[in-house]
Amino acid sequence: MALAGAAGAELLHLLGPQTPGWNAGGMALAAASIALAGLGVYRSGIAALLRGQLGISALMAVAVTGAFAIGQWPEAAMVMALYALAERIEEGAVARARNAIGSLLALSPERAELRRADGSWQSVPVAEVALGSTLRIRPGGRVPLDGTVLRGASAVDESSITGESLATDKGVGDALYAGTLNAQAELEMRVTAASGATTLDRIIRTVEEAQAARAPVQRLVDRFAAVYTPAVFTLAVLVALGAPLLFGWPWLDALYRALVLLVIACPCALVLSTPITVVSGLAAAARRGILIKGGAWLELARGIRAVAFDKTGTITTGRPVLVAEAEFGGGGARPVALALAGRSDHPVSQAIAQAGAAAPVLDVQGFSALAGRGVQARIGGQAWQLGNWRWMRELGLESAEVARVVAAHEAEGRSVTLLADSEQVRALFAVADTLRPQAAHAVAELRALGIVPVMLTGDHAGVAQAAARAAGIEEVHADLLPGDKLDAIAGMQARFGRTAMAGDGINDAPALARADIGFAMGAAGTDVAMETADVVIMNDDLRRVADTVRLSRRTHAVLVQNIALSLGIKLAFLALALAGSATLWMAVFADMGASLLVVANGLRMLRPAPPPRGAEIWAKNASSA
Repeated sequence: MALAGAAGAELLHLLGPQTPGWNAGGMALAAASIALAGLGVYRSGIAALLRGQLGISALMAVAVTGAFAIGQWPEAAMVMALYALAERIEEGAVARARNAIGSLLALSPERAELRRADGSWQSVPVAEVALGSTLRIRPGGRVPLDGTVLRGASAVDESSITGESLATDKGVGDALYAGTLNAQAELEMRVTAASGATTLDRIIRTVEEAQAARAPVQRLVDRFAAVYTPAVFTLAVLVALGAPLLFGWPWLDALYRALVLLVIACPCALVLSTPITVVSGLAAAARRGILIKGGAWLELARGIRAVAFDKTGTITTGRPVLVAEAEFGGGGARPVALALAGRSDHPVSQAIAQAGAAAPVLDVQGFSALAGRGVQARIGGQAWQLGNWRWMRELGLESAEVARVVAAHEAEGRSVTLLADSEQVRALFAVADTLRPQAAHAVAELRALGIVPVMLTGDHAGVAQAAARAAGIEEVHADLLPGDKLDAIAGMQARFGRTAMAGDGINDAPALARADIGFAMGAAGTDVAMETADVVIMNDDLRRVADTVRLSRRTHAVLVQNIALSLGIKLAFLALALAGSATLWMAVFADMGASLLVVANGLRMLRPAPPPRGAEIWAKNASSA
């Protein structure tokens, strides 16, 4: 409506008779258009001028007042109407970037089905659910709070937390996260995090804090704008007052050019160019399960030259599994080993037991455990021992064939357990902390980016070297205490420059803090590591480290483009303004057009990135291995 009024005032000025009455009507229409479109802008501009602040609203107030004073009331109305229209478009574009994270708030349901003391179910507000309560999640429903599965099995869509598109199978004892979607069957869960303390709540808080924190380039642009705006205002005053005296320009012409200069030179596009890009980059990272705790870390990641990886729980899964087995002197020993392992609480024995869920149940008598050796019992009237190689040698059951196989597995960093009867070793079981499926791919992607991977671990050298070989890491530092990892990080910083650390445990926290950028494994990591780190990888996929570097480089490229766009357009129109070839209309288009351009360019960060070249390298290496 304001734009139509401004257009009407312009037509009255161009086509109507130049009489006092007609001009008064046009001025009234122009004033009404200004009031409709930007009365609030005008008021805030006057207030800003009184405080000595020279923002866009102050410059618009000066331009509109000046245009009216020199009889250019149609242009004053059109300038304010166009400014208001462009501002609405700009606000909508900026809101799109911020709402990319704000939509997470809608993921967590407001009510939950709570089991009462009498066994009945009641729908209650999520805020009233206490820790340890039992909840029911129906198929198609969202998980209201963090917890663990008590009963049932289902596939759960965790894309809102981890960024993974494929559903994850969940069974008894598995973790559930607030905001995730139960896709198949009914589940019952025990609450482990109350409202306000869930993983989803932490994600939202982290991203909000990250958006509030200003990146170094944002602070640099703000400092530049603080000097640039007064300088341009001074230049406009010199044009308005000095040009008529020095160059003989008409006073009204000089004032008009000064007003145009002020509107064109407003640095809003420059100031807006950085936050919209950074916010879009943070939102794009969060969509992929990467929580970056501030624009500073998003900006710094592009300069990473080396990454130090912890081994257990980072390069490897942190859970020992049975990877190989062999029998000596005939078959039939495996069920016996599974029966003995199932009665032991040792992690290696548990890994062996889990490999035989369908094994027959045997009658085990006289079961006992010997510290540092293993377990023994009688099964079927015969004595059996399940333990380490040292115990077998103590029992006099050593043989050249078994020693050779044990040595081969130990060279691969595996823990070897042997089953023996009273005569000889009957079976061998090799257990290892297996490599994460994406670890080798992640290392290949980092190498493709020119980044050096290094392993830092407290494990002994044999185990560390085996895991490093499998992941494609050449440099390994083993047998490290937390303090040793600190020294290793300092050494890497001296050799390579900017160094990142990726880890998951309490013992990694000092190194995560010492590194230039710390990456914590979010799903399996400890709270201490997640709080200390600068970036949290919610799905424990190590490829997200390379994703963060690529995203940082994309963000930096867009920031440079935006700064060049905003300054380039300003300089071009400033030259036109000083030459007398720019009007107030052109000034508004130059200012708001530049703002819209940098906003649209910054929003490109929300689009999916092209596939990395590292994936091609990994595919080639995997096929040749």
